Amino acid sequence: MVGVGGCLGSILRFWLGSYIGGRLGSRFPYGTFVINVTGSFLIGLVLTTLAEGTQWSPNWRYLIPIGFIGGYTTFSTFEYETLRLVQDGQMVAAMLNVVMSVMVGFAGVWAGMVAGRSVP
Repeated sequence: MVGVGGCLGSILRFWLGSYIGGRLGSRFPYGTFVINVTGSFLIGLVLTTLAEGTQWSPNWRYLIPIGFIGGYTTFSTFEYETLRLVQDGQMVAAMLNVVMSVMVGFAGVWAGMVAGRSVP
């Protein structure tokens, strides 16, 4: 379950990151930012939905949050891209990437939890 989810999440991360990067350029790591924020939302939504009143099998925890979302999110890529921005002297972009990723990611987890609580 973890491997299947991880495979699918990694493929989606590659496709979506490439697509967004191709559309918006590479001056800022837009693809990684979008992936981390949507991954934050998804983990809040899924874990809340699984924990609060669903009759889903516990195996879904292995497939979705550990496998799929774990393969989809890109924290190590986020760290590397931030380091590259610092090395390139783009301190404002680097700090913006850190602050926005943490703040908007946190908001994404919260929004996912709120959405998860509204699932019957």
